[in-house]
Amino acid sequence: MTAMISALLPRGRRVLAAGAALAVAGLLALPSPARAIVEVERVVSDQGIEAWLAEDHTLPIVSLKFSFRGGSALDPEDKQGLANMVSGLLDEGAGDMDSFAFQSKLQDLAISISFDAGRDSFSGSLRTITENQETAFDLLEAAITAPRFDEEPVERIRNQILTGLRFDQTDPNTIASQRWFDEAFPDHPYAKRPEGTPETVKAITTADLETFVDTRFTRDRLVIGVAGAISPEELKPVLDAVFGSLPGTSDLPAVPDVDPTFAGETIFVEMDIPQTVAIFGHGGIPRDDPDFYPAYVLNYILGGGGFASRLMEEVREERGLAYSVYSYLYPLEHAALMIGGVATERARFDTSLEVIRDEWRKMAQAGPSRQELTDAKTYLTGAFPLRFSSTGAIASILTGMQLDDLPIDHLETRNDKVEAVTMEDVQRVAERLLKPGNLLVVAVGKAAEAAEQTNGDASN
Repeated sequence: MTAMISALLPRGRRVLAAGAALAVAGLLALPSPARAIVEVERVVSDQGIEAWLAEDHTLPIVSLKFSFRGGSALDPEDKQGLANMVSGLLDEGAGDMDSFAFQSKLQDLAISISFDAGRDSFSGSLRTITENQETAFDLLEAAITAPRFDEEPVERIRNQILTGLRFDQTDPNTIASQRWFDEAFPDHPYAKRPEGTPETVKAITTADLETFVDTRFTRDRLVIGVAGAISPEELKPVLDAVFGSLPGTSDLPAVPDVDPTFAGETIFVEMDIPQTVAIFGHGGIPRDDPDFYPAYVLNYILGGGGFASRLMEEVREERGLAYSVYSYLYPLEHAALMIGGVATERARFDTSLEVIRDEWRKMAQAGPSRQELTDAKTYLTGAFPLRFSSTGAIASILTGMQLDDLPIDHLETRNDKVEAVTMEDVQRVAERLLKPGNLLVVAVGKAAEAAEQTNGDASN
């Protein structure tokens, strides 16, 4: 399941997810992860740069996360992968420090700086102990305002990306994801490859990298979240020092909103692999839709709750048809999706898909049981505080809230909104959202004939 979800994300984000799992928990954890509320304060610097701050001096740690609106969807058609390539190069030398000097400084002072390019945003993050925060913020400022783009790291990162793209050509999850987006978003920027293609990555020049930084990193596109041992008065000059010299506005074109059309097509990509993997989905619910929380609870019951979900119960537990099956809401900035995935033997794929559609249909027609609704709300509200497990996690949440245009008191009201979801809400939204006949399915695996031959050989 994790592999299939990660296939929808650019590689930089996958690497960040893996790195977060390896972080030093003792240093970065907050003292009371079970607390339900994080107090958030709006901080505005002398130059008018805004950040949302969750101040906590229990540990001498500061984490900062920032995002610029506009990600890989804005890459030029013939330079797809540009945002991703920049994300891999900003910490490879800046100012008067080459790659080795910059990386050595980070390592010597236990400072973490990383960057990530998504479809809708370009993000960066920093973690440091307070003792080294002045140097950490200086390094971050240099990375986003004076990256060097020296030839050696540029070609090294380019080759790493090309190696990853060669792997992606044999990865069924990536193949399914790319084809799904091709079919769902024809002639729209969301169909662009976030990591590019071999041809477009090879075509990216140093001038392209420099132009990206000059035009994409502007204050009108910037949102910032900060958590840890720093006060508002201490943060204000930091905001000006790190971000104050950036251009105020950008004239980049806007990505158009799109409401993709889904007609229930099933596409099979032949590949000689032991199991068949598939991505399925159709239109979803925008993050700012009044029905988002009923849809959120609905999805947990249907396919977002792991072994507690209907899809897992019916497809895997009851029938033993699949290794994994899941669904999730995927609200992008300019489109809303509901996506799922399944991994199974080729001979069982058609039946698995039939059961998935049937469960989609049952939920659309009858909604969940009252017990399912109660259990879902109990889990979703009870697990919510666990998201605040580190200063880095909190800074990311604060940034995400701003990207989603959520109010600053969202963390205080979120559980109330989940609790307020009624049976009538979920039933209404299920009927509105779930369209089994519209599911676009892209599967990757053996042809049916080859799968039958393999199964026959195994049974002899």
